[in-house]
Amino acid sequence: MTHAAGVYATLDDWIAHEAIPFSLDSRPDFNAAVDTVIDSLDDSVALLGFGEALHGGKELLVLRNQLFQRLVEAYGYSAIAIESSFPRGPIVNEYVLGYGPASYAAVQDTGFSHGFGKFEANRELVEWMRHYNADPAHQRKLQFYGFDSPTDVPSTDSPRQTLHFVLDYLSSVDDASAQEYRSRIDPLLGQDSAWENPAAMLDPTQSIGRSPEATALRIETEDLISELRVRRPELVAKSDESCYLEAVHYAVVARQLLHYHAASAQTSDKRQAILLGIRAAMMAENLAYIVSREQGRGNVLVFAHNSHLKRGKVQWQWGNETVIWWPVGSHLHELFGRRYAVIGSAVGSSPANGIGQPEVGTLEARLTSAPGPVRFIPTHQGQGLPAEEIAALPIRSGSQKNRSYTEPLGAQSFTDFDWFAVLDTTAYTREGWPYLEGSSAHSEQ
Repeated sequence: MTHAAGVYATLDDWIAHEAIPFSLDSRPDFNAAVDTVIDSLDDSVALLGFGEALHGGKELLVLRNQLFQRLVEAYGYSAIAIESSFPRGPIVNEYVLGYGPASYAAVQDTGFSHGFGKFEANRELVEWMRHYNADPAHQRKLQFYGFDSPTDVPSTDSPRQTLHFVLDYLSSVDDASAQEYRSRIDPLLGQDSAWENPAAMLDPTQSIGRSPEATALRIETEDLISELRVRRPELVAKSDESCYLEAVHYAVVARQLLHYHAASAQTSDKRQAILLGIRAAMMAENLAYIVSREQGRGNVLVFAHNSHLKRGKVQWQWGNETVIWWPVGSHLHELFGRRYAVIGSAVGSSPANGIGQPEVGTLEARLTSAPGPVRFIPTHQGQGLPAEEIAALPIRSGSQKNRSYTEPLGAQSFTDFDWFAVLDTTAYTREGWPYLEGSSAHSEQ
């Protein structure tokens, strides 16, 4: 259900009339606030995004967990996808379904990228899903996915895992054909360490992505994808449609991964923008696959940094270079239209993350002056709100510690997001997270 926006003379009028305050400590108030958000969205929404303003915000992760629980219990959501490596996701999902290792500790490193498995809130999320699935009364079992491309810091993955997944599938239905491909592909793969050289992230001469072997591997991968698609009726009949589509998707992931390696090896003044654009497209393809996989079971909540899930372009400073690219949310908007909706988040201040009080007149200052400590507020895509006042909004200062806090709210945020979730503050989830100032990690989201 959707509701028409009112007409407001000032932004303060909009905030006063439409902000929905709640506390994470009061489930009834929180649930009522979520219900208002969901009631406002188009009935066709199949993928709901929740963006985090920064990585490592403790209350942001708690908010995500409670949001997912409400969506599962009241709206039949069946899956969550987080900003973690897509090929690693099945390791956690097996645990969520009650298979595989007996403890979360056994999957927290192998099942997540970016070190996200160490977050306590991620452990709590996964354990809640496992407990939910263990209840025989819940016939629809929840699914956990990573949707990020395997290209992020500290290095880009070798294509071995994704290609071997496809070859293992093909072997299960046609071992002879699989062995033929394997005999050609494995020699071209070489050593994983050569593909995963961290130095290639900043230096194209350190990447093997345009070597003769890598180029030949790209051709073999294209041939493998073509064979899977040409033989679809046969392969589906010998396995099942779900397994077939999964294999095809992994093959496409391998192709895109090889394309990323090739772009990484190319010297260009637009190199970072090209790589970030490829990553975003891969993430969007993963989410499209995840939504199709969940079709008929339930909707999907996707959780990632604001800059990934927003609809508009991302502009990011990389040293002296200004990098601009289309993020995941812009692709999802084109792929899903009104079937994709997204909530962006913001924080007032966070001493632990080096974020001071927002300057007077900024959107964060205005929103946190409303009752809280957390509030939802619809953007209405800027419709019915004072356009001149929105255009003149000053941008608040950034963070002195957490380099993932890159995009405070501004005029573009009204069209980037359908709703804002604004917290007075958020703590830091653990000591030593790489995005805090003083670490040696790269600052990419």
